[in-house]
Amino acid sequence: MLTDFGILLLFILAGLGLLGLILGIGRLLRPDRPNPEKNATYESGEEPVGNANVQFNVRFYVVALLFVLFEIELIFLFPWAVVFGNEDLIQQTDGRWGWFALAEMTVFVGMLILGLAYAWVKGYLDWVRPKPAIPATESPVPAALYEAINKKYESKTVNKT
Repeated sequence: MLTDFGILLLFILAGLGLLGLILGIGRLLRPDRPNPEKNATYESGEEPVGNANVQFNVRFYVVALLFVLFEIELIFLFPWAVVFGNEDLIQQTDGRWGWFALAEMTVFVGMLILGLAYAWVKGYLDWVRPKPAIPATESPVPAALYEAINKKYESKTVNKT
């Protein structure tokens, strides 16, 4: 006699076995005729130009994280709205359930708004961030000497390339 966990294990093993079987059949049936055009990098129908190791702007990731954050908020809001609107549940608890659910969601949305306000105030949502002010330092070395060294270094690097 199998326990509930044994049945669950059988379902998992059957699923993995079926997945392996389907992938194996696909590997046997599909054609395998590589050529340079098929092996080329694909960029939305465009020929790739330049180095692939381009640094993306970090703000793209911030926008993506904000999207995921508010998408998860919606995932939590829909079931809450369904339960919150259940009149039978509200009547069984003399209305206390409705007030509790409303307070709970108010705290949840309030925390999200507080986090968004914090990111906004810190400037993380600004697409063009202000340039940091470079502090002035007192140095016994004259600035003209630094400029001469920089020009000498630039001329060496230009000649090498």
